[in-house]
Amino acid sequence: MIKVLNARPAGEFQLELDFSDHTHGVFDAATYLATSSGPLLDKLRDANYFARVFIDAGALCLPNGLELSPAKVHELSVVSATA
Repeated sequence: MIKVLNARPAGEFQLELDFSDHTHGVFDAATYLATSSGPLLDKLRDANYFARVFIDAGALCLPNGLELSPAKVHELSVVSATA
């Protein structure tokens, strides 16, 4: 089971992520939000709110209770192997 280990801002609506499978990726939330909808996602469209992202039990989480699956985030990220 893959987990997100670290998340760093990489621009507006983008995060640099380190995964437990020793890969590194960039998650572009703007692209994800452009094709997804739902009441919990609405707040993420505010860059200041999105910046409040944190990791809990290997998942990307936000204060409104939204938890993004680490496997889905990995799938949606541009991923490369880490050194």
